[in-house]
Amino acid sequence: MGLPDGAAEARAQGWRTLAALHARIEDELERALQKQHGLSVSEYSVLDVLARQDDYHLRMNQLSNAVVLSQSATTRLVNRLEDRKLLQRYLCPTDRRGIYTEVTEAGRELLDQAQPTHDAVLTSALEHAAELPELSPLVTALGKLPLTV
Repeated sequence: MGLPDGAAEARAQGWRTLAALHARIEDELERALQKQHGLSVSEYSVLDVLARQDDYHLRMNQLSNAVVLSQSATTRLVNRLEDRKLLQRYLCPTDRRGIYTEVTEAGRELLDQAQPTHDAVLTSALEHAAELPELSPLVTALGKLPLTV
């Protein structure tokens, strides 16, 4: 049994609004990170996810899931970051089929430089979005989400 027409339209409108908020924020982050640090949002996300791990590494499939990219897109992204010496890959010592991706010291340094930019742009983008009636409820909902580390 499907949703009533009104509920389906409300859900579709909510999804369009969420997509608009995401696109607006991602565009602002992309411009700032590229201009100031030579990083795309996806590259920043990979470095950030890896740096948050206790041992600074993840298997490639875990990294794909964490940054919500296909495995092939993640591989291309990791290749670019590895070429820049920001990441390195190595075989899992206990399972030779597994490949770990690890952030390097240079990657951590670049992430440390880029994080204040990311955080400031994100804060500013959310503040501006909160001023728009169509986006304000989503920004408010984001502010109520519990912190996860």
